[in-house]
Amino acid sequence: MAGKFCVSLTHALDNPDKATVGFVVANAAVASGKETMVFLSTEGVRLSQRGFADEIHEEGFLPLRELMDNFAKAGGKLFVCSPCFKKRSLDEGKLVAGAAVVGGAKLVEFLSDGSPCITY
Repeated sequence: MAGKFCVSLTHALDNPDKATVGFVVANAAVASGKETMVFLSTEGVRLSQRGFADEIHEEGFLPLRELMDNFAKAGGKLFVCSPCFKKRSLDEGKLVAGAAVVGGAKLVEFLSDGSPCITY
């Protein structure tokens, strides 16, 4: 469907450049009127925790926390891989605004109509 876009994000502090660029692209997609979803998996799930992204600021970009807040305010969806989240013993009570812990089926459902997806 031409109206949807997915960013699969697998990094956080292990590669803050990729984490930042992932949200830059997600913001561009949602600003273009696309129903946009960021799917956090592997190390990316750490970004779902309040406060985690607060100190990540790659030169030349807005701070990651600001990019994430802008994405949520624009109506972007933030889905967090449940097995990855559980493996890292993260806290559902500390999820950032708009985040939801979901199974892989949610990603498959979103992409099942041929929606484009880019991975960082």
